[in-house]
Amino acid sequence: MVDCTFAEKSGRQTTGLDWFYNGKTQQTEKGLEWSVLGVVDLDQHTGYSLSAQQTEAGLAARAKAAQDKGESAGNRVDFYLGHLACCRSFFPPRVKHLVGDLFYSKLKWIQGLRALGLHAVGKLRQDANVNYLYHGPQSTGPGRKKKYAGKVNWDKPDFRRFKLRETLDDGTQLYSAIVWSVAFKCNIHLVYVLKTRAGKQSYILLFSTDLELSAADIYRFYSARFQIEFIFRDARQFTGMNDSQARNSEALDAQVNASLTALNLAKVALRPSQVRDQPISFSLASLKRRALNEHLLERFISNFDLDPSLIKSNPEWSNLLQYGTIAS
Repeated sequence: MVDCTFAEKSGRQTTGLDWFYNGKTQQTEKGLEWSVLGVVDLDQHTGYSLSAQQTEAGLAARAKAAQDKGESAGNRVDFYLGHLACCRSFFPPRVKHLVGDLFYSKLKWIQGLRALGLHAVGKLRQDANVNYLYHGPQSTGPGRKKKYAGKVNWDKPDFRRFKLRETLDDGTQLYSAIVWSVAFKCNIHLVYVLKTRAGKQSYILLFSTDLELSAADIYRFYSARFQIEFIFRDARQFTGMNDSQARNSEALDAQVNASLTALNLAKVALRPSQVRDQPISFSLASLKRRALNEHLLERFISNFDLDPSLIKSNPEWSNLLQYGTIAS
């Protein structure tokens, strides 16, 4: 999975200060941005950060200035692809799909992923320009063979071509078909997610460049993308991701990556008590409370010169450790 997070930063001398989109306020603001790559454990429904890299300042302005001169210069998508290329060798071998939100549904990004041996999973606009593939008889005369059977009308999609693959427990229906993406210039496996709420229907469009990936897996992979939002939330609230007062890039990089690493270690510390193929009930606030309780009880044992083996073998020991934690 991949996404960017915005960090508020005042002052004029901080490295990388520029105008970036802040998802919290839904507008562009001046601050810092970090491109973050991570992996998701689909069985335990939790994500782990792999690398964070600060987005360079002035990329958009340099790209526009070069375009005005008829030249080419890397923009932010090129920067994100560079970050991905540096980290590609650290991905687990079985990782073949990279999930991104609507921002990453761009031709340059898709081509960059394919060059790195990865498949994209993402979301399309509701007015996406895609064509049905033609599978009928071809004419025997000269000329190019017919490839497409018309543009998809999202107000009235052809459900003879979009096949129902699965109905979820909440009634959501997954229809899918292999179509031609005009924007990506390639075939994609497109999933039409039809939801019915209070008698009203709505849809979202998900896709993958892996034509063999099932509709259910595309939906599952994209749903797992939101684990990166939980990483950003916990890192900000509990491990000091945005608390650094440093201004140089090396110190900022160390602060952000140390914060994300601390969050990873906290999740790993929780894993042994969980069944491997079941979701983790993870709360960093509870983990911190439990560590504080254990530290406090250890101080009592030490200061009062008590027998720790007798106390820790008592069934109430674990209950005392969980005092004040959030019930899972």
